[in-house]
Amino acid sequence: MFYKSTRNSEVKVSSAQAIAQGISEDGGLFVPSEIPAITLDDIKALGEKSYAERAFFVFSKYLTDFTEAEIRYCVEGAYNTKNFDTDNIAELAHLFDGTYMLELWHGPTCAFKDMALSILPYLMTTAAKKNHIKNDIVILTATSGDTGKAALAGFADVPGTKIIVFYPKNGVSPIQEKQMVTQKGDNTFVVGIHGNFDDAQSGVKAIFGNKALAEELNKAGYQFSSANSINIGRLVPQVVYYVYAYAKLLESNEIKDGETINVVVPTGNFGNILAAYYAKQLGVPIGKLICASNDNKVLYDFFQTGEYDRNRPFILTTSPSMDILISSNLERLLYLISGSDSAKDVELMNALSKDGKYTITDAMKEKLEDFRGYYATEGEAAQEISKTFQDTGYVMDTHTAVAACAYEKYKAESGDETKTVIASTASPYKFTRSVMDAINAEKYGRMSDFELVDELSTISGVNVPKAIEEIRTAPVRHTTVCDAADMEKTVCSFLEVE
Repeated sequence: MFYKSTRNSEVKVSSAQAIAQGISEDGGLFVPSEIPAITLDDIKALGEKSYAERAFFVFSKYLTDFTEAEIRYCVEGAYNTKNFDTDNIAELAHLFDGTYMLELWHGPTCAFKDMALSILPYLMTTAAKKNHIKNDIVILTATSGDTGKAALAGFADVPGTKIIVFYPKNGVSPIQEKQMVTQKGDNTFVVGIHGNFDDAQSGVKAIFGNKALAEELNKAGYQFSSANSINIGRLVPQVVYYVYAYAKLLESNEIKDGETINVVVPTGNFGNILAAYYAKQLGVPIGKLICASNDNKVLYDFFQTGEYDRNRPFILTTSPSMDILISSNLERLLYLISGSDSAKDVELMNALSKDGKYTITDAMKEKLEDFRGYYATEGEAAQEISKTFQDTGYVMDTHTAVAACAYEKYKAESGDETKTVIASTASPYKFTRSVMDAINAEKYGRMSDFELVDELSTISGVNVPKAIEEIRTAPVRHTTVCDAADMEKTVCSFLEVE
């Protein structure tokens, strides 16, 4: 199997090249040349295996140029109890009858990004060796809150790499920011920008597209890659946990062989729900893919109308990792539903760049029948946190609450009683103030951030995660702040390149 660019189907690279490079030179995203297939028997056979073994199985389908030994090195290095606080790596919690929470936040930074970013450094360094890359790889990443810390933690002090993370200075939670600015590692750099996530993401893409800068970096012994979900090395690991979820439900007799499940994903950059779609294409019996948006409901509108329009106010919400108006991974889906028409993809992306919007064809819209879009307002998400806690004692974070609320709307509208997995994307400890305000603002409103952390532990019965405990007294190491227009200059300063 090789990987093609969404903007030029003639571009063909190995998976190792795609991972090391991050993004195609034409600005397109790498997609697999074919969709591999697995059987229900394959999934059933994974039921009693470890998460690392399940990951090995999926990776072997997508990374066909990696040897068996190379894949095992990567999965065993990433998916173990040194990095995760549970033997299962991910947990499947039975919330209501027929409704399950896929807890993806038991890793080193308490967010679903750990599921991919724990293994990406292994994939990246292995890919570099396979491609005989002599340069140091500079990981350049924009974050809306979670990717940044997870990437920093994964790449900290990894030989032959540097990582530079840009985040919106006033667009992440206090806990998210403290996790990033206290990050250890001589090869780590963190920058707050005056702007929003879209500004950070667009700035990173512009730096990637600067060929003159790439030449200067090459002379200095550097080359760029990405830890964002635009990197196929981020996306494939996300496919694994949807395969895992189905195998786990089978193993525990929650579903019958071949029974279809629905999946609900809180979505900003579209990578996590695209991974679920890839899992469905792979052969996992998934029915509807419910795309949950917050007040920045550009994806909801897209699924309703077929028009993607980012020309709207950017709203800061209590689910900041979803505060995104340019969903980069949607480009991969557009490429698929256009019949791998790279010319059409270029047309749509140019329209997005020029006019801030595009409209897909009727034929493309018909191929979105697997998806349903719903959104939750700030008030609705807060109510969902409170109601779920009162009814079950289960405390969810703000992003998961958006997904749970969207699912309730879908079920009420459709009458669909299919068993459903909700992707729980972050620990409530990452958004303690918003979570505790939702439960009882009057009682908790005057507490400090870490007083709230302790109170959350008391009411939930869940110990404070190590990742949160560590930052109570950790010194701030990163203080750089810049304008979005100065991101390239800041990168050059860090790398001492003129």
